[in-house]
Amino acid sequence: MTGKRIWMVAILLMAALVLTACPQAAPAQPSGEQPAAEQPAKEEAKEEMAAEEAPAEEAMEGEKEGMMSWEDVDPTGQEITFWHQHSRAREEALQQIVADFNANNEWGITVNAEYQGGYGDIFNKMLNVLNTPDAPNLVVAYQNQAATYQLADALVDMNPLVNSPKWGLSEDELNDFFPAFLKADVFPTFGGARLGWPPNRSMEVMYYNEEWLAELGYDGPPTTPDQFKEMACKAAQQPFSKATAEGSIGYELSIDASRFASWTFAFGGDVFDYEANQYAYNSPEAIAAMEFIQSLFNDGCATVVAERYGDQTDFGNGVTLFTVGSSSGLPFYRGAVEEGANFAWNVDALPHVTPDPVMNLYGASISIPKTTPEKELAAWLFLKYFTSPDVQATWVKASNYFPVRKSVAENLSDYFEENPQYAKAFGLLPYAKTEPPVPGYDFVRDLVREAMAAIADGADIQSTLDQLNQEANDILADQLAQ
Repeated sequence: MTGKRIWMVAILLMAALVLTACPQAAPAQPSGEQPAAEQPAKEEAKEEMAAEEAPAEEAMEGEKEGMMSWEDVDPTGQEITFWHQHSRAREEALQQIVADFNANNEWGITVNAEYQGGYGDIFNKMLNVLNTPDAPNLVVAYQNQAATYQLADALVDMNPLVNSPKWGLSEDELNDFFPAFLKADVFPTFGGARLGWPPNRSMEVMYYNEEWLAELGYDGPPTTPDQFKEMACKAAQQPFSKATAEGSIGYELSIDASRFASWTFAFGGDVFDYEANQYAYNSPEAIAAMEFIQSLFNDGCATVVAERYGDQTDFGNGVTLFTVGSSSGLPFYRGAVEEGANFAWNVDALPHVTPDPVMNLYGASISIPKTTPEKELAAWLFLKYFTSPDVQATWVKASNYFPVRKSVAENLSDYFEENPQYAKAFGLLPYAKTEPPVPGYDFVRDLVREAMAAIADGADIQSTLDQLNQEANDILADQLAQ
């Protein structure tokens, strides 16, 4: 763990060196291949964008509060670049949305959408170009990644744009957005700045085999952890009659920081104490959640996912009763079931001890790096277009993400009917909660995976979580000290 902290600090120091270099200096080129775990089904990423002509100091001229009014900025004729992570069908849909905007916007703005690899690849590339002419004008970023960028004061606070009489959104338009979606991109640690705008969201849900539950004697999914364990353990002993592969697994756990957060939420806790501005990985609720997970392994009712997306494959083959994962995986689960045991299945909230479900809502937003006021405004106008109701309805059907605006549901009745599992998950959005939007969470997530794997393997929970919490808060302190 100590090695990861040193590596993290080294990256931030490297970024700091870039920020203090002269504007004409060429940025360091990212090295290394994309991790196999994030490799998309695509031939290769596009080449990195060429440097903008305007120097970095001109890019931020007039940007500071009180120095420039957005009402006086003219975005006419601007060409901007958007770094994204979408591939295959999602990239095709995004490119069509971009093409429609380019052809029809009244300002003659041109957006170039460029695939730059997975989230981790984009994060590492951004560390090399913050506050330089090579920075893109729009970049996909999780909230914790945006917070890391803002340690270098590298992003535009969108609040003045959102509230601009000329360029912003009306009160009715803002009220159409899901409040939790908008709240996630406001950063108290940066004075309430809005460092991202949500194009879509996903949510952690429990996938379950309806037919297998019926064979086990149950008429519905579990709503409490005790019920979940009872059903999972029974399934481990009684294979599904339609299974197309060997084995019988009650619950297949994907080791991931979001799984840790989801189960902690379900036990009434959080992984972050927002009053103390500290991680809370050793809270009573987190300990109870991990005791529950470990008990499933100790009693032979759960296993760890052996290979990427192995839980989807096993679920589709009728080998696994329960999995927990992102709602964006719904089309892949559907495909796995149709190609596998072909049974009735559905999704629901994670079993919980709270009166209502607590759903882990997440998703990358889009940030606007600091360049020039004209390009920044052009970037914002594309974001407004991308999150307009009609465009959102198109994007939902292509991506299977949740839309960010409530009114989009009016255009999705046919989609809900064709995709009942999506409709079920959509109904859980009012119970959404998010993971911490703090700098350095990328590095903390690595530590969480290590701790969670150790707990599944039988490690002492209290000492493991105490160490995790200490390391996580050390990373947070290091980040905030930059």
